[in-house]
Amino acid sequence: MTARVGVVTFPGSLDDGDAARAVRIAGAEPVRLWHGDPELYGVEAVVLPGGFSYGDYLRCGAIARFAPVMETIVDAAGGGLPVLGICNGFQILCEAHLLPGALTRNQHLHFRNRDQMLRIESAGTAWTNAFQAGQQVLIPVKNGEGCYVADRATLDELEGEGRVVARYVGGNPNGSMRDIAAITNPAGNVVGIMPHPEHAVEALTGPSLDGLGFFTSVLKHLVGTPA
Repeated sequence: MTARVGVVTFPGSLDDGDAARAVRIAGAEPVRLWHGDPELYGVEAVVLPGGFSYGDYLRCGAIARFAPVMETIVDAAGGGLPVLGICNGFQILCEAHLLPGALTRNQHLHFRNRDQMLRIESAGTAWTNAFQAGQQVLIPVKNGEGCYVADRATLDELEGEGRVVARYVGGNPNGSMRDIAAITNPAGNVVGIMPHPEHAVEALTGPSLDGLGFFTSVLKHLVGTPA
């Protein structure tokens, strides 16, 4: 039976269609979820896409964190639901306290849009098991507030527990501490990533197919997860 993966649309989402296409290319059924509807309709995983939810007022993701659908997602994530937050979705996960730290204005104060090399540091999450630790992938990055920050204790904890999922290599596009591009929660079911794997899933539109592994990983994870 085809896995069903929800993709949330907030006011101001830009990449929800791209995320849904990536889910479909990976072999799952994308299910569109609306920010104002708390129901998840039986999906087995959720993607929070990139964009500018609620216009990025207050702080990026600060209002989206209180959307009715997020209340359900926070509870479900605590029960093991795989959740991937991409760019603005990563910001929302931090605001919702599903992930530690915060995403702040790029240190150079410029919007950065380029193809970016990443090194996969952890292949043990629901969203990265299709990769090998140390593998380098090429994925687009496009953000103005993508600088990951946290206090030293949090950074040391992430490092010590193997929860840094990916790092920037070949240059840090936004000044993120310790070159962090993606992190996970202790259980490995919630991942936030600043670059955009959904833009690297087909030869026609992406610089590579490297992003597809994030979406095939969750399908592999779901097959191995007892019902």
